Amino acid sequence: MKLTYDSVKEESTFTLTNFSCGPAMQLLDRKGLYKILWAKNKPASIVVDGYRLAVEKNQVVFCTPLNIIEMEKDVGMVAIVFNREFYCIRDHDAEVSCNGFLFFGSSLPPVVTLCEKDIRSFEAMFLMFQEEFETKDDIQGEMLRVLLKRLLIKAARLIKDTSPEANLPKPQFDLVRQYHILVEQHFKEKHAVADYAALLYKSPKTLSNLFKKAGDASPLKIINERIVLEAKRLLFYSDKTAEEIGYELGFNEAAHFSKFFKKQVGTPPATFKKGLSLSN
Repeated sequence: MKLTYDSVKEESTFTLTNFSCGPAMQLLDRKGLYKILWAKNKPASIVVDGYRLAVEKNQVVFCTPLNIIEMEKDVGMVAIVFNREFYCIRDHDAEVSCNGFLFFGSSLPPVVTLCEKDIRSFEAMFLMFQEEFETKDDIQGEMLRVLLKRLLIKAARLIKDTSPEANLPKPQFDLVRQYHILVEQHFKEKHAVADYAALLYKSPKTLSNLFKKAGDASPLKIINERIVLEAKRLLFYSDKTAEEIGYELGFNEAAHFSKFFKKQVGTPPATFKKGLSLSN
């Protein structure tokens, strides 16, 4: 199954698929696509940014255009795939409030586990997506956007309920979310908590206390994990040297990047990359 809506005028695309055909599998190689992957029929094993992720039945994974996804055909997942021209997560954040948690959360892709009630809700929404593809008219794209918005709101509620920040008052919850968004935007050039505290008009101590109260990782750990994630992605999927990657990630000297990476991962970046080559 591969049902696709394209608008040449808007340069937008939206696809509903179960990855059962070659053209659907090619979506994994296209850049600039958000992917919502639901292990609807059975558990699935996929590779995200070089790391294998075991997805249980009725778990949903939310991947940004930056995530590199690998999977086998007929893996048992159904997926929604779209680009920012179809629906921009950042521009529409006021509508769905998922930026910073479902997408661009400065960490690995979030996984949402559906209960029986949620399964019925997702099944109904995916059925409505399929039915909408049967109607070809001038408002089909808008109808698909409305349905996508509903799904994102539902998923955002689910992940908020299970996140460490769930019990925070809304202003504090939004502050944590905004911190994640800012880290995603600036992690290559801003490596200190004080940099983000200034952007949020808060003190570093205020942020540290807030994240401690939420039971979340510390603000500095969130920055470091995002830098390491990008470093590993580049080591996995690019031909760049460790020195080139270090400069791209904002380190003025290769030695500083190597020291940072070894402290976070346990091995220098060059050794890490060599190990990847040996394992392939």
